Amino acid sequence: MPTPGRGRRKIGGDSPVARQPDYAAPAPPLSEWPQLRLDVTDRGAVTAAGQAAGTFGHLDVVVNNAGYGLFGMVEETTEEQARAQLDTDLLGPLRVTQAALPFLRARRGGHLIQVSSIGGVAAFPALGLYNASKWALEGMSVALAQEVRLFGIHVTIVEPGPYGTDWSGASAVHTEPIAAYEPVREARRGAPRRRHRPSATGPGGHRRRHPRTRRHRRTATPALPRHLPPSRRRSGLPARLDTWNAWRPPAAKA
Repeated sequence: MPTPGRGRRKIGGDSPVARQPDYAAPAPPLSEWPQLRLDVTDRGAVTAAGQAAGTFGHLDVVVNNAGYGLFGMVEETTEEQARAQLDTDLLGPLRVTQAALPFLRARRGGHLIQVSSIGGVAAFPALGLYNASKWALEGMSVALAQEVRLFGIHVTIVEPGPYGTDWSGASAVHTEPIAAYEPVREARRGAPRRRHRPSATGPGGHRRRHPRTRRHRRTATPALPRHLPPSRRRSGLPARLDTWNAWRPPAAKA
């Protein structure tokens, strides 16, 4: 089970979105729509997605946006904290997606929105397990998009940066700090931010490096692990860059 309150605090927004069957009639007020509280860490509770489908006849869009921030160095993170993070941020979307797919396949269409993060394409100190959950979500979603394409189902990954939500607020979990990592924490606290507001689903705004980080980069030990280059034919990196560039203007206005 996740840390008490953590898997449940932000999951209320993970209920499926269904549309009004009669397009000619005006949509009813939001207060009249069914509000289903959903705990994505509970497989049984995820059947609420099926209840929504039964109410409206079918599903159109499912948004997987449940998540919270786990702050701490990799060495500081307990196995229980790591499991709770993955249970909400990775297995939660898996459960909701699996519950929704039979309905989407039946109507031969629909859209899955996977809310990832800038932390799903980059990694930051003190967010290793959060990064792991989002990188895994992205890998799962890329594979999923290829699996469900023949059913007319679309998959979109959203990678937001800083937004004013509770991600780094009361819902966040913090590890027990190890004193040896205090210089890393100091460097992060001293790093200038482009926007001074809490981040929604991942860290953002870190454009300039702290002087201490620059000094580290001139040492013999590389600041980042080395990556063997993937096969250019199968990596998909050029296509991903094209997508990012195409969506850069509207994303900047969000």
